Amino acid sequence: MRRPRWKTLSLRARLGVLVAAAVALTVVTVSAISWGITRADLYDQFDARLQSYTQLAAKAATPEEALSTLIATTAKPGPDRHNGLTVQFDSAAGTVIGTAGAIPRLPLPPPEAPYSASRAVDVHRDEGDRFRIWSGPRADGGTVQVAQDSEDVEDALGRLGFWLLVVSAAGVLGATVVGRAVARSALQPVDDLSSAAENVARTQELSAAIDVTASGEIGRLATSFNAMLSALSRSRDEQRRLVEDAGHELRTPLTSLRNNIELLIHADANPQRQLSADDRSRLLTDLDTQAVELTALIGELVELSTGERPSEAEERLALADVVTAAVERTRSRWPNVVFEAELAEADVLARPAALERAVLNVLDNAAKWSPAGGKVRVTMSVEGEAVRVRVDDEGPGIPEADLPHVFERFYRADAARALPGSGLGLAIVEQVVTQHGGRATASRSDGGGARFDLVFPPAAS
Repeated sequence: MRRPRWKTLSLRARLGVLVAAAVALTVVTVSAISWGITRADLYDQFDARLQSYTQLAAKAATPEEALSTLIATTAKPGPDRHNGLTVQFDSAAGTVIGTAGAIPRLPLPPPEAPYSASRAVDVHRDEGDRFRIWSGPRADGGTVQVAQDSEDVEDALGRLGFWLLVVSAAGVLGATVVGRAVARSALQPVDDLSSAAENVARTQELSAAIDVTASGEIGRLATSFNAMLSALSRSRDEQRRLVEDAGHELRTPLTSLRNNIELLIHADANPQRQLSADDRSRLLTDLDTQAVELTALIGELVELSTGERPSEAEERLALADVVTAAVERTRSRWPNVVFEAELAEADVLARPAALERAVLNVLDNAAKWSPAGGKVRVTMSVEGEAVRVRVDDEGPGIPEADLPHVFERFYRADAARALPGSGLGLAIVEQVVTQHGGRATASRSDGGGARFDLVFPPAAS
């Protein structure tokens, strides 16, 4: 099925056609109204003159005398001795008494209205001339009718119509030219946007913003385009940093794995340099530990990168249930740490798995820093328009210099470098909490350990 021709036109062509059509319609409408008003005004003047002629003719004794009087009062010179006038006297009985002038006989007035000071009709002779008739009463009870050729009015209207047609045609032509110019000027920002988009697609350069000089919808479109480019540029920079940081973090465990594997291979290839059973067991244990850490690091990298595009649907959850499940899982991982939970009832709109992972990361971090037999206290409270989950531990706490950086990707304090971990757990926490409309903060607890607060908006009731 072929598309309508209108839909195949470019936006510039459509706008030009619309502008031209609007101007053309306006010109034609104004011309038609002007012609109609002029026509009505000319015929009003013509009929008023006929009415005055009728009043003069009614005073005459015969049609010939009336015609002579009217000819004497008209100022129209010419070869026509009648000046296009006809006078007819009719009796009260509806018969013609006499006629003088250009027309041999005029039609009688309608029986129901033997005369009328407001009646004007058209009469056509064989030659095609048009006459208008006005009727009036005579003193003897009869009727006088005065007719005059309306050629002058018709000629004037013809000339006016011709010039209005010329003006309308010129207006339509001018509207077409103006429409093209308006379309070109109005769509120049769109051309700039198209050029900028093509340049971005060709060069992959996201910093090429366009100047916003237009206002209204075009200006908003240009501003939105610049905002989109800025967002894409930030996203690409973040991806580049993530890849660079991931490469740096992966290099260390991979190097250690490679060194240990090469040592085992070298020992097996040289019988005289066999490893003792204890050394071999220690190497294999290190390999297992490094493989687990590498697997965890890769998993966190994948989660951190895909977490920016959440696919899990949100649902209404009892936050206390999510926190309880996370506490139980952490307790099984860290049997030497005591977990205490004091939870309030509150619902949030969240993604269950992501939210539990965030709470689990905070609890793992607290348990990792707690001493054997240490206590991790989890409290949940409702504070106005916010639901707060607070985790306090009895570890050494976070140094003031490290507090602003604890949620950064791959950031690890000096004291944490000897402990297992990738430096991504808390970054995932902040990302998840932010996606749920909340915020994550770190500080020192009252007992000197670390304190993490996860604040969420409550679900609408």
